[in-house]
Amino acid sequence: MLDKLDQDFAFNKEALDVRAYRQEVLSSNIANADTPNYKARDINFASSLAGALRKADGQPSSGAAPLQMTQPAGVTSGMTLATTASGHMAGKAKLIPTGGSVEDYGQLKYRIPVQPALDGNTVDLDSERVQFADNTLHLESGMTLVSSQIKGLLSAITSGS
Repeated sequence: MLDKLDQDFAFNKEALDVRAYRQEVLSSNIANADTPNYKARDINFASSLAGALRKADGQPSSGAAPLQMTQPAGVTSGMTLATTASGHMAGKAKLIPTGGSVEDYGQLKYRIPVQPALDGNTVDLDSERVQFADNTLHLESGMTLVSSQIKGLLSAITSGS
């Protein structure tokens, strides 16, 4: 019985853990916006979550298929782009999942700066604030989801008594 409950909460627990870790990394970037030679860092949420879930399950992470829930949606085949001028794109581009390798859980990646500063700092405050707000929104929605799961379980438990 408890194993079933653990499985139900495992995905959301790991997702919240990775979001909280990313929040720390983004906070560090914002705090070091004026530090010379500081390199902005970030993690890839999809690959970090996949790695965390595999580690939580005790499964080896090498050679495992990426989790479908953490991958972006792809474009269905048969769709074409209508072009009205010869200079338009052909529309043959394919979306590739950005989840990356599942082995890099917890490894920080350096951001490529849009406009590097003369002092070597690669933090773009506007970009960091947007990433921070986006991550906060996802973190709060994850907490709301877990809270509603718990309320549903409590309702089911107390409805029979």
